[in-house]
Amino acid sequence: MPQQLNLYLFVYNSLQAFGWAISLSKLLINFVSTKSVNGAYASAGELICLLQTVAFLEVIHGAIGIVPSGVLLPLMQWGGRTHFLLAIVRRIHEIQELPSVFITFVAWSLSEVIRYPHYALSCMGSSPSLLNYFSMAYVPSTSIYKEEKPVCRCLCWSSFQLL
Repeated sequence: MPQQLNLYLFVYNSLQAFGWAISLSKLLINFVSTKSVNGAYASAGELICLLQTVAFLEVIHGAIGIVPSGVLLPLMQWGGRTHFLLAIVRRIHEIQELPSVFITFVAWSLSEVIRYPHYALSCMGSSPSLLNYFSMAYVPSTSIYKEEKPVCRCLCWSSFQLL
């Protein structure tokens, strides 16, 4: 891979890691200061929406072949998360205060704070073995349940509102 592409991927992944680290710190600071999980969206929601929207670049990276992931899996992950964020959580204020939004945001932030530095360092040819372990062990297990629960609650809430 050309050196410019490696540099681009390093910068992209580093900026994403930095953004997700900021979102995680905002979530944790809000949690510690309020002793509540209800303010997750207010503390970091807009930043997470921005980071997730920019992550569409990962679909493009796969489409043009600069990463080996292909198009389908990144598109499915991006589409699911973006739909959850922009179509459900961002638009329905009652959903924003649910504890499941806090749990989802913390899980996403933790997984991305592990995943993006791993990708950035891999572009440069070195990634610490502990980071490799966490990127394989923790990241895949965090998303399914934590993304489905708020969606189910939203659907139930929406159905109730129609009655």
